[in-house]
Amino acid sequence: MTAATRTVSFGIARVLRLGVSRIGFEVRSYFRQGDTLFFTFLFPLVLLLIFSVVASDGFGPPGEEISSAAYYLPGMVAAGVLLSGLQNMSIDIAMERSDGTLKRLAGTPLSPVSYFIGKLGQVMITGILQSALLIVVAATVFGVELPTDPERWLTFTWVFLLGVTTCAILGIGLSAVPRTGRSAAAVVIPIVLILQFISGVYIAFSSLPDWLQNVASVFPLKWLAQGMRSVFLPESFASVEPSGTWQHGLTLIVTLLWLVVGLIAVRLTFRWIRKDA
Repeated sequence: MTAATRTVSFGIARVLRLGVSRIGFEVRSYFRQGDTLFFTFLFPLVLLLIFSVVASDGFGPPGEEISSAAYYLPGMVAAGVLLSGLQNMSIDIAMERSDGTLKRLAGTPLSPVSYFIGKLGQVMITGILQSALLIVVAATVFGVELPTDPERWLTFTWVFLLGVTTCAILGIGLSAVPRTGRSAAAVVIPIVLILQFISGVYIAFSSLPDWLQNVASVFPLKWLAQGMRSVFLPESFASVEPSGTWQHGLTLIVTLLWLVVGLIAVRLTFRWIRKDA
């Protein structure tokens, strides 16, 4: 091994080591923020509890109706992915840029790659815990029957991992839009709310006007919610979808395209300090 190769290997190992150690710091910081904990981690659970109690049962094709808790569970899991990834990342990084945290980090050995590893690791861990909490509560409190087919859990795994990674990357890119940390929530939250309302999270996607379905189909949340429905809802519910199928191929393609868009946005816009600061 040449000296140059050893230097590169040492540099990569150092970046990874700093990134992994950063994950623990980010997770601890996340659970110490009460507002973030409620509006990103617990919010989907609160909505699931409300919809399960308030909404009447009987969702789905005639003769195969399911409870409101079973119907809303996939949408809440998908919404949790969006909140933990896009909303949390964009607001958190905008705040860190505004209060000088990123400026201080720029003067440390921590590289942007290590910083991103820490952020992505935090989103992955909290997203897994959030989804597990939603599923456990739905099953134990409301008696929702969980899938037993391993293929469905395989679908859940790739939809979740791809979704949470894509949303986190998009959140990092979106963090460059707010000019200050104070304005971050005002910029990001309306976007997140609108996406949830038009993507089949709170309202049955097939009941939306065609033009609104077309708009929602451009964005990843619609496909993540549909992917989660294919995991937790009976197979007969595929007939209720506009296409009549779960469209796993399109879910994969659209989400990957947004992942690429997010990576490009991060590469072009991320700075430790805003250029117009």
